[in-house]
Amino acid sequence: MDVLKILSRGAKKSASSRAFEFKPAPKVQNPQLYHDKGLKRKRDEEEARFGRAPDEDEGPSPDFFASRESKESRPAVQPTVITESPKEKPKPEYSLLDDDEVRQILRSHRLKFTLLSNHEDQRAKITKSKKKKKEVSKVKAKDAKKVLFPQPLVSFTQLRTTWKLSPRLEENLSSQGYRIPTEVQLGSLPLLIRPEEAIPAAAAAELGVEPRDGIHFLAVAPTGSGKTLAFLIPAINDVLRRRAEVTKDRVLETVVVVPTRELAEQITNEGRKLTKNTGVKVVMMKRGMEIPAEGQIKDDGNDESSSENGADSDSSSGSDADQNDEIKQKTLTNADILITTPLLLGNFLKSRTLPTVRSLILDEGDVLLEERFLDQTLQIWSACVNPSLRLRCFSATMGAHIEELISGQLSTRNSGDHIIPLVRLVVGLKDTAVPSIDHKLVYCATEQGKLFALRQILHPQSSSASVPDMSLPILVFTQTIERATALHSELKFDFPAEAGGSSRIAALHSSLSDSARSDIVRRFRSGEIWALVTTDILMRGLDFRGVSGVINYDVPTSAAAYVHRVGRTGRAGGQGIACTFYTNDDVPYLKSIANVISQSEKQAGKTGDGGVPKWLLDSLPKISKEDKKKLKQRGIESRRGNANRITTKSAWERRKENNRREAIASSKKKKAARA
Repeated sequence: MDVLKILSRGAKKSASSRAFEFKPAPKVQNPQLYHDKGLKRKRDEEEARFGRAPDEDEGPSPDFFASRESKESRPAVQPTVITESPKEKPKPEYSLLDDDEVRQILRSHRLKFTLLSNHEDQRAKITKSKKKKKEVSKVKAKDAKKVLFPQPLVSFTQLRTTWKLSPRLEENLSSQGYRIPTEVQLGSLPLLIRPEEAIPAAAAAELGVEPRDGIHFLAVAPTGSGKTLAFLIPAINDVLRRRAEVTKDRVLETVVVVPTRELAEQITNEGRKLTKNTGVKVVMMKRGMEIPAEGQIKDDGNDESSSENGADSDSSSGSDADQNDEIKQKTLTNADILITTPLLLGNFLKSRTLPTVRSLILDEGDVLLEERFLDQTLQIWSACVNPSLRLRCFSATMGAHIEELISGQLSTRNSGDHIIPLVRLVVGLKDTAVPSIDHKLVYCATEQGKLFALRQILHPQSSSASVPDMSLPILVFTQTIERATALHSELKFDFPAEAGGSSRIAALHSSLSDSARSDIVRRFRSGEIWALVTTDILMRGLDFRGVSGVINYDVPTSAAAYVHRVGRTGRAGGQGIACTFYTNDDVPYLKSIANVISQSEKQAGKTGDGGVPKWLLDSLPKISKEDKKKLKQRGIESRRGNANRITTKSAWERRKENNRREAIASSKKKKAARA
């Protein structure tokens, strides 16, 4: 054996290992998703008006292919000399835009604000009959939705001068490199920070709105559009404003409810970056954590026993009660902003209330108000008894029944003649994927065909025109935990040893421990894991920068699930690929997903068939509401259990291995019986 060949084996890269090289995604300069080319000149004039010339930070683009004469004739760029320190440099004064400019900007970024005032009309319906109620409600539901045109946010530097943002919070935003607001930030930040300034007085009087006491807000924006920043900045600014005007004591003022632990960790990390050197404490709730709340249950009825035993027993047990109170105070976690999942906070509250909470934020609000989390979410909502409570609800998909549920809950909490308005913001088309994603539907016929198609994507040198060209890292979604584990076991040897071997692929699902899930997410963010096989636990809210593609190994159970799954790529204006495998079993349930793809491509301005050919869209059957409900709850029945395993082995080979294992086990039993 050649020793030199063995020692140099790891130093040479084969063609297969070069195919698995990790390629970080290019940095996106503009995080905005929608740019109306016809309004570019108007926006450049507005940006120049607000103290920033178009593309002043990028500088002149160099022409590397220009002739030598043209390079020599080009004037040299003179270095800028700073004559005063940045602290002493006065910031430009911003003025509010007029109505025409506001409408122009909102239209160019495809922002639509609607005043949802259905709960205001309930008083007029009380005296009417049931039949008239239904007729009047249908008419008034359309008339009640009035369009608003609030002031937009042109630049993050405008937050301090026009909207009176905290200076320390603005410094943290600047240090994080935020310059251009995304669409949801452009529309929501002025309205959430200073609603009385964002909505003109004349428009507020005409609509019958009093925004001085705040608003309830509902935002429907695409995945990866910066919704986390849109609700964290106003929440942190409210805490700093209260400390400056009222008291400096720390009280729990904001509760952010999210569906998964991974999303709670991500929001907590982003919040701590924004609250650096501000004194605002952002805490993620964990098991066993105690937070300040009213109505806490006392231990073992000590008060009743002390009253029965008389004054002596009261004096003797007083020291013990004081010690118990001191222990409780030590274990209490004081926070200004609490990030939690519904089950953790719901189990802690029970019969307790949170009177100091003034802002309740529901991130991924549509799933929080669905059947799975509805009871816990409503429990938390009812525990926030402060009359000044304001609701903030954010999601990429929002059904009409969720909006009706929110409106109905707000109507029960409103008392008196003063009604807090509910404003909805929709970015682009509702319930569609981002326009920067290329959608592909790949027909695989059978379960084994799906596995072969996935291997064609992982091995670019053997890929064909039927599957898209997708580079690493990628996310692979399956229907169940068992299928995710089986797919990971099948693919863990597909990565060559030179590229890292089986350490480059992992499976993440709810059966793993919290520490294992956190470690896998950390490794995937850092680039140690290149292919992550997971369930729908990762389909909502998580921001993985640089994910080049998402593979739906199993068809999503609903159109909303498809939007959230593919939203893990193409974030903040970057490009991404979404590939969905489907077999003969999936054809009856493919109509809703094909409609989402078609609408997303129309929104992006793509021509031709694209990801869904027209003949396929027309030939797909429609399913009933009952079948949709069953699919959403159970998924494809043929993929539950061991009916369809993810493996390349035939049934005969699996039967042979099973018989061999049974024969070995029976022989061991016979030997043990003889002994």
